[in-house]
Amino acid sequence: MKKILLILTVLCTLTGYSQKKKVAVVAFYTDKTIDLSELGLSAVAAVTDLGNNPNFNLQPILEKYHNAFFNDYSKKFPFDLLPETDITQKQEYIDYIPHFDREGEKGKYIINYPGYKYIYEGINGSANEVATATMFKDNADGVLFTEIHFAVVKGFAVGGTGTIKMRAYARIALYDKNGKKVFAFNEGANSKKTGTIVGGIPVLSFDKVLPMCESALDELLKDLDGRVEKMVKKTSESL
Repeated sequence: MKKILLILTVLCTLTGYSQKKKVAVVAFYTDKTIDLSELGLSAVAAVTDLGNNPNFNLQPILEKYHNAFFNDYSKKFPFDLLPETDITQKQEYIDYIPHFDREGEKGKYIINYPGYKYIYEGINGSANEVATATMFKDNADGVLFTEIHFAVVKGFAVGGTGTIKMRAYARIALYDKNGKKVFAFNEGANSKKTGTIVGGIPVLSFDKVLPMCESALDELLKDLDGRVEKMVKKTSESL
């Protein structure tokens, strides 16, 4: 009898060790604001022209990142992701009003993946990080935030006239069930497609910018596919 109890105890212990930790993805979005800081310009022009233009539609790009994230990258994580509906249909999540809220007019350039809400994390974002971690602590060992955004970068130019490229960035940040940061990394990649800069001012019509954003995302997805496993390899030990 003692041997049977010992075997059962060992099996239970091994099962506990073999089970993967679980993580809730609580934010998944992109931003129509195009960063022009590398060119020494304000982003106001990009926001005005592109943010208000319904033809500048980043939803398919966000969808592509979402598919890669959940269908490919998630398989390389040392933890499992909760089903998205466990997050997006939880009433406490639906009712939560984040700090640095950007709903309505304030968030008109933010595109959330359907079901998610914009929740800021990062510098001074501890209130959101702790609140979401607490919200899901009974079902998850941590919470994950991810977003993509874009910036115009210099290509080749002489006298203010030449080419520009688009750079896509992805941020992935993981916090434990107490809201303590486990990791946060930013990965970026430049588009193969180029645009035009004339007299130091980039041409930012949606039909020029959107293909560059798509090209930049394609390059970013390739980079992430090769690097994400190394970046998150030992993180489950910190959950």
